[in-house]
Amino acid sequence: MEKGSISVYFVHSALEPIIDRGLDTDGLLRDAGISPALLQSSQGRVSAQSFGALWLGVARTLDDELFNQDSRRMKVGSFAMLCQMLIHCDTLNGALIRMMRFFNLILDDFQCSIESDAHHAHLTIREASDVRAPRVFGYETLLMMQHGIACWLIGRRIPIKSAIFCYPEPSRSAEYPLMYSDKLQFNGTVTALTFDRSYLDLPVVQNEKTVKEFVRLAPANIVLKYKNTTGLAAQIKRRLRAMARMEWPDFDAFAESLNMTPSTLRRRLENEGQSYQTIKDHLRRDVAIDSLCHSSKSVADIAAEVGFAEVSAFYRAFKKWTGTVPGKYRQRTQKR
Repeated sequence: MEKGSISVYFVHSALEPIIDRGLDTDGLLRDAGISPALLQSSQGRVSAQSFGALWLGVARTLDDELFNQDSRRMKVGSFAMLCQMLIHCDTLNGALIRMMRFFNLILDDFQCSIESDAHHAHLTIREASDVRAPRVFGYETLLMMQHGIACWLIGRRIPIKSAIFCYPEPSRSAEYPLMYSDKLQFNGTVTALTFDRSYLDLPVVQNEKTVKEFVRLAPANIVLKYKNTTGLAAQIKRRLRAMARMEWPDFDAFAESLNMTPSTLRRRLENEGQSYQTIKDHLRRDVAIDSLCHSSKSVADIAAEVGFAEVSAFYRAFKKWTGTVPGKYRQRTQKR
């Protein structure tokens, strides 16, 4: 699986029901390969694989794959059963209708639906009761599941055109453009992800064989959204990863190397919800974090590896990414 990282805010959210019940958090973090010290940094990041392991550990401990975000537990095994059900649908539209019925059967507090008009489709979640205030992490987890499964079912990433949330803007909203879309609205009457309606007509391409692998890799593949390994963005990422970072071409030169005009490359990346600069920035960040956590390379070597001619520039960039400097970040990850 491709490397990726997510904000430590999601680690805090996943652990809240564990803390509320006075259960062991350090053990869950240790088993997931996450240093408890890393949680002290408000801008810390953990790998998708580590968060996926934590997700599974918390779910098993609570016997709840929605982390106590609903009045009724989403018992362990529900996600796998859902995926097994959906592969027998002909189109994405049919699968999403079935998915929403499933969630509405097993949950009490969230009402899920797929809605559409002439041009757009909307994955919509409403608060089914006013017993508790909207639970931000509950919405985030449901959206991660629903969008991730939808992308997997048709074998390609579904770009989100806009997103609306029924709660105030959370402190971790800087993650939202990466998770959803640049077009965000908070304090809405519903929570919904909007995408092009044409995706509803695409066929479901998964089967009994592929569902086993998908469930085996979950939830890390859900956290990162479904990655289309044959898409243009994935191809660009692989080509950049194979080059020395100082050799990465500028946008126009890269377009030429692909026998495309810059406008064509830009349009095709936008269709996948990506940009060349975003691909480069995320690749630098995730390679740097992975090297700090899982290698003994010096900070200077890592800086050069991710394309920084000056170590000081790498320090500034890394602090912007994670809220701390590389050496301190490495120390925190090693305090287990």
